[in-house]
Amino acid sequence: MAKPAAKKTASPAKAKAPRTRTAADLERHAPRKVTREELIDLLNDDLAKEFQALVQYVQHAAAMTGPQYDAIKAELVVHSNEEHAHAISLADQIDFLGGVPGVDVAQALISPDSKVMLEQDLEGELDAIARYRERIAQAEMLQEYGLRRALEDILIIEEEHARDLQDALSL
Repeated sequence: MAKPAAKKTASPAKAKAPRTRTAADLERHAPRKVTREELIDLLNDDLAKEFQALVQYVQHAAAMTGPQYDAIKAELVVHSNEEHAHAISLADQIDFLGGVPGVDVAQALISPDSKVMLEQDLEGELDAIARYRERIAQAEMLQEYGLRRALEDILIIEEEHARDLQDALSL
């Protein structure tokens, strides 16, 4: 009689970290069809995350330590200003669609470790890239071509942010 296979358990040190949503994940799944009102709500969620990114970049640029981070600290200040511009663009689009731009700020992530700060920022950018790719498709479905264009402009900058962070992390 065959012996039952031993049940494998992962040690805490080897447990996989939760997977973040990437651009490739979004490409495997068709964007969710939404109504105009649902799109406004989603854009307000995106706006809250732009506010969060702005705050998080400001905090990280100020709190990051070590001479090896001097160049990326300066770049994070640039990123924060670009996130501010994204927030303004989103607020204008929400208003144009007949919604009211929100004032909520998603929870900013902080850490005493400079490398972790950069990893947090990269995770946020990868999430933004996936979300904006989905929003662009949703805007297209609703024939909101001006919104689509505004989102494409934001997406281009978010992709640049991700590349800057990947370079800083040597990924």
